[in-house]
Amino acid sequence: MKQILFSGVIGLFLTLVGTPLLIKLLARKGYGQYIRDDGPREHASKRGTPTMGGIAFILATIAAYFLSKLITGYPPTYSGLLVLGLMAGMGLVGFLDDYIKIVKRRSLGLRAKAKMAGQLTVGIAFAVLSLQFSDARGNTPASTKLSFITDFGWSIGPVLFVVWALFMILAMSNGVNLTDGLDGLATGASVLVFGAYTFIGVWQFQESCANAGTLTNPGACYEVRDPLDLAVIASALMGACLGFLWWNTSPAKIFMGDTGSLALGGVLTGLAILSRTELLVAIMGGLFVLITMSVVIQVGSFRLTGKRVFRMAPLQHHFELKGWSEVLVVVRFWIIQGICVIVGLGLFYAGWAADK
Repeated sequence: MKQILFSGVIGLFLTLVGTPLLIKLLARKGYGQYIRDDGPREHASKRGTPTMGGIAFILATIAAYFLSKLITGYPPTYSGLLVLGLMAGMGLVGFLDDYIKIVKRRSLGLRAKAKMAGQLTVGIAFAVLSLQFSDARGNTPASTKLSFITDFGWSIGPVLFVVWALFMILAMSNGVNLTDGLDGLATGASVLVFGAYTFIGVWQFQESCANAGTLTNPGACYEVRDPLDLAVIASALMGACLGFLWWNTSPAKIFMGDTGSLALGGVLTGLAILSRTELLVAIMGGLFVLITMSVVIQVGSFRLTGKRVFRMAPLQHHFELKGWSEVLVVVRFWIIQGICVIVGLGLFYAGWAADK
């Protein structure tokens, strides 16, 4: 359990101290945020704010994970390395997108096909590798069964699993990307979900089927390969995002950019897949789903009827145009995300209690 404490504290410290250094570096190079002309007028003042801030919490999370291992003497696990690899890979795709927007002065960044190719390459590599590396009990990091709070039903096979994993990775990474439109919104929402996954990892470790001989109810145990290591990463992410939020909250001194949003969406999906909570993450990350659906509804309605449902999509900008202040939108959306996390954790515990 010391690993979890160390990783969270180290992640928090590194971003608190490291983010202002990154801000100075990015500002010196002129790597400022591009702001859409058709967005809320209040956002015009944000033009030029340093972006690509996701670099800070990506590096802090990786450093916190390995430093916690070094301090406690525990070795890294395949599950941990796979999740970190997914985060870094998706972050790299986002970094290239941000770099082209800023340095090449091309507002659309990577071409759509190139961006999709990068996400697919990273996602396929993660999905394929996650079905390797069996432990002594025969458990691989991921399972070919669908999962809610544990695996259920029949195996869908490795090919369909890769397709399913890709869908989840693309959906969640783009969901976080769409949410990252107001100061601190995506960062604060992510902190809440990573806190939940820290709890889930610890609970699954304590109730692991590997300890069935000492459990009061072995029938309610969890077949997860490395639950404690997933909790270590979730704790590192929670701490790193909290430290970043100090500088990212309104008025933001730095934005995470696609570098951060794609990385957060990717790592959140990785935690869900490897902890066997694939469908549950849609509830705990409910804000990301809600905001994504607002875009789908807006586009679908306009194409079918020529009318818009919202004043502007994603959803947070609709409320801005209705007169809500940016801080009011962010705090209320954090509350919505908090409710989603509470409901998700309640369902997770209820599933364990029902089996018990």
